[in-house]
Amino acid sequence: MRQHDTIRAIISGGGTGGHIFPAVSIAHELKQRNPETDILFVGAVGRMEMEKIPAEGYNIVGLPVSGFQRKFTLKNLSVAINALRSLRLAGKLIRDFRPDVVIGVGGYASGPTLRKAARMGIPTLLQEQNSYAGVTNKLLAKRADKICVAYTGMEKYFPGDKIVLTGNPIRDIKISDAQRKEGLELFDLKADVPVLLVMGGSLGARTVNQAIMNNIDRFLDSGMQIIWQTGSYYFDEIRKELQLKDLKNVRLTDFISRVDLAYNVADLLVTRAGAISISEICLTGSAAILIPSPNVAEDHQTKNAMALVKENAAIMVRDSDAVEKLPDKIFEVLNNNDLRKTLRSNSQKLAKPAATATIVDLIYTIIREKKNGSEQHT
Repeated sequence: MRQHDTIRAIISGGGTGGHIFPAVSIAHELKQRNPETDILFVGAVGRMEMEKIPAEGYNIVGLPVSGFQRKFTLKNLSVAINALRSLRLAGKLIRDFRPDVVIGVGGYASGPTLRKAARMGIPTLLQEQNSYAGVTNKLLAKRADKICVAYTGMEKYFPGDKIVLTGNPIRDIKISDAQRKEGLELFDLKADVPVLLVMGGSLGARTVNQAIMNNIDRFLDSGMQIIWQTGSYYFDEIRKELQLKDLKNVRLTDFISRVDLAYNVADLLVTRAGAISISEICLTGSAAILIPSPNVAEDHQTKNAMALVKENAAIMVRDSDAVEKLPDKIFEVLNNNDLRKTLRSNSQKLAKPAATATIVDLIYTIIREKKNGSEQHT
């Protein structure tokens, strides 16, 4: 198979932006290589991918799959029934669509889809964003052809001979004067006034939002401009609390669709330390304050953050300290041009800009190897 031949691909997974953005990046790269490539997404009913993927121009089918509760509960009975239904539905989807490859990016939906694909002899590739592997990917690893990771030391979760260190595929974000100009216009911002970009993830981060909210008068009085992505869970509540404030310098939103332009105008970023956020910070060379989420397995966001902190490429504030310490830290960094310049320079040195292209190269490779193997047995 030549690298740019037309293929049919299923991309499965989701649940959060951290799964969705890599999936979309892979899809875009496949389409860029060959516009005739046929791509079908498979997500979980009721999760955010069912809204975000169609907005990117791709078809998506939802499976009735969800996670088991950690303690015994009757709800787990319906989860088990839906898991079996999802396996059957995934099998039908695969038979109908006839993919050349199935790609899993983590999240509930990738479980039944990748499991069925592997059983049916279709090449499969996993993409793991974090330094601590997700449950679904760990379960699927044994049958996968290749596993793309962003961190070293992943042999403790996956078979070593299947691992490829690629970095994370992320949204196509270019930093340029033209993009900055477009961003200033889109967000209606002044070019000569500092811009703080606050992003707590696609669903939101209570602690980050609380730290900004508790000090909103201080931020407003400073004259700084703020682009504040509250996340979908908190947007209505925060908008209601702020309705009597003068928010002429605040751009309040539940989700930033043009995050590329937001990065271009931001002087300082405040964000969780999810793997995709880390990768985007490095790619864009952003000055950032990281607040790792405490609600993740093995505290892996702190490990993500420390990978930058030890290179003097970002500043970390612990979640337990954020409400009290984050506002002072924001002013400290915004008032120190040399520090921001250092953070930007050092973060950029850690970027892996070729991650998406490398993963798509591997996709073509495993299709070709499977095809050649089949021909030798006929």
